[in-house]
Amino acid sequence: MAQIWEIPTGYLLILDFKIRGNLMAKYKIAWLSGDGIGMDVMEAARIILKRIGLDAEYIPGDVGWEFWKSEGNPLPERTVDLLKNTDCCLFGAITSKPKEEAELELDPALKGKGYAYYSPIVKIRQKFNLRTNLRPCKAYFGNPLNYRDDIDIVVFRENTEDLYSGVEFHPLPSEVMDVLLKHHQRMRKFEKTPLEDIAVSLRIVTRVAAQNIVRDAFEYAKKHKRRSVTIVEKPNVIRETSGLMIREARKIAREYPEIELWETNIDAMCMWLIKNPQDYDVLVTSNMFGDIISDLCAQLVGGLGFASSGNIGDDYALFEPTHGSAPKYAGLYKVNPTAMLLATKLMLDWLEETDKALSLESAIAKVIKEGKVKTYDMEGDSSTLDVANEVARKL
Repeated sequence: MAQIWEIPTGYLLILDFKIRGNLMAKYKIAWLSGDGIGMDVMEAARIILKRIGLDAEYIPGDVGWEFWKSEGNPLPERTVDLLKNTDCCLFGAITSKPKEEAELELDPALKGKGYAYYSPIVKIRQKFNLRTNLRPCKAYFGNPLNYRDDIDIVVFRENTEDLYSGVEFHPLPSEVMDVLLKHHQRMRKFEKTPLEDIAVSLRIVTRVAAQNIVRDAFEYAKKHKRRSVTIVEKPNVIRETSGLMIREARKIAREYPEIELWETNIDAMCMWLIKNPQDYDVLVTSNMFGDIISDLCAQLVGGLGFASSGNIGDDYALFEPTHGSAPKYAGLYKVNPTAMLLATKLMLDWLEETDKALSLESAIAKVIKEGKVKTYDMEGDSSTLDVANEVARKL
């Protein structure tokens, strides 16, 4: 049975799901297309899920820039409620802009009423404690964009803390300045700086979060027979927060004697990944460094068109490509859907639909290897849906 929903931006989204008498589908999956090319790549995912025959109901939700402009909230509470009543979420892409630019695009009736833009994907991660960001970066043979064909790196990024905690000040409140001056002598350098000229973002790392992300990385390495886990931080300069990450990694590594723990600074890691990417298996780091290093790894294997992501908590998960919304391409079906299809594969893995996940990855690899159906970024002229349909034929 096909269910059709009208999407606010004017697109039509058609989702297929099974109804067997009065029986419910096995899974309820939140379907958040978001902005721009999010619509295009989610349609590609629909083609694949229909072909695979996953026993699921896909429930569309409102998220993204259109809802920020019209409601002052890019993640309406009705969408939060939807997420609470589903098993997991498949997410397309969102547009995100700086504070001042976002305010300019608000509906005139909402301006000056205290609305402040925030990233809905960051809000979802924090609200549902999707603490682990899993980003596989694998080179598929035949991709002309690969840096090398022997790269298979998995990045574990702590997903809820660090500079993304959202604890920021501008201008700096005088009471906060007084506390900082009292407890840290290095703040005296800024004592005579006008408070309106100081902006502060707090880098927050808790011991529990550090332990969780490092343990997740080691558990993954153990399950998938990876030889090493590399902790990527900057403890020689950011002594307290990076220092805590390193210390906890060393403790946890003792529980996994069969897996080597390597330590490196974030700046050196960028250099070594360009020089010898095949040397690395699993990388683990904090939120900001993870955001940076995962994009670097993605470029090694073809760019963001091949970069998928899982945001995973104890009892909920959201899966997405890591590219942006690319508004200029919206509705043109021009962009590479591979990242979205690989995110769908991660969702199938998480649902323990292992055979379907393996079949999908194998089909994606075959299409890349053949090189006959490929989008513009791979020097081809196939459309987003051409690629999805070709992958579906290989399943």
